Amino acid sequence: MANIFPRWTNLLPLKIAICVGSLALGIVAAFTYYATPKTQRVGYMPDQPIPYDHELHVKQLGLDCRFCHSFVEESGHANVPTADRCWTCHQHVKTDSEKLTPLRAAIDKSYEGYTGQPVKWVRVHKSPDYVFFDHSAHLNRGVSCVSCHGNVDEMRTVYQAKDHSMGFCLDCHRSPEEHLRPLEEVFNLQYTAKNYVETHPEFQSAVFGEEYDATASEEEVQKEVGTFLKNHWDVQPKESCSTCHR
Repeated sequence: MANIFPRWTNLLPLKIAICVGSLALGIVAAFTYYATPKTQRVGYMPDQPIPYDHELHVKQLGLDCRFCHSFVEESGHANVPTADRCWTCHQHVKTDSEKLTPLRAAIDKSYEGYTGQPVKWVRVHKSPDYVFFDHSAHLNRGVSCVSCHGNVDEMRTVYQAKDHSMGFCLDCHRSPEEHLRPLEEVFNLQYTAKNYVETHPEFQSAVFGEEYDATASEEEVQKEVGTFLKNHWDVQPKESCSTCHR
């Protein structure tokens, strides 16, 4: 009696299994690469209603972060500036610039296009609803804006520079000495540990004693400074789930 199915069908189940397995691996690999915070968020640079230039305002004009983000040292979140705060300067500077039309519409009652509606800034950094993060707790223990947001003072247009994944946060909690700096330097976005140590002899002596090595790298000096501050402030970051997921 002739075979109902040809001989090649004997390998068909194996071929199907290989194809299904390859497809599953491809889906997992694609999800792992494309659906991670690093891929989805890093580099996110939305257009804003007003093209605010941080490099100009912070690096060139010397504005402190707290001039606009005024609650950041006392609050869990970093507030965006109100139209009134922007108008403090721009009622006198570049008042006729077309770029400031949304600001004038929000605050300038003498402007024919006045609406009184707030400027609709587009949020760049946003933690998931299931994540708790307190800006004030970090800033008041020597963690600078740079650690989480990068060198914002060099950004013509603000973008998300760090992935803010759970791994990113845990790495910092496990090695806080890599980020801690003196409190007066938290908002100095051009801070380097070496420069601070070399211009503050008393602090240098407290950290290194008589053993400071001027040829040490920035990373090595930062680790020593961070470790000193960690012990001095008794910084003990938690790693339990309930620390961030409440």
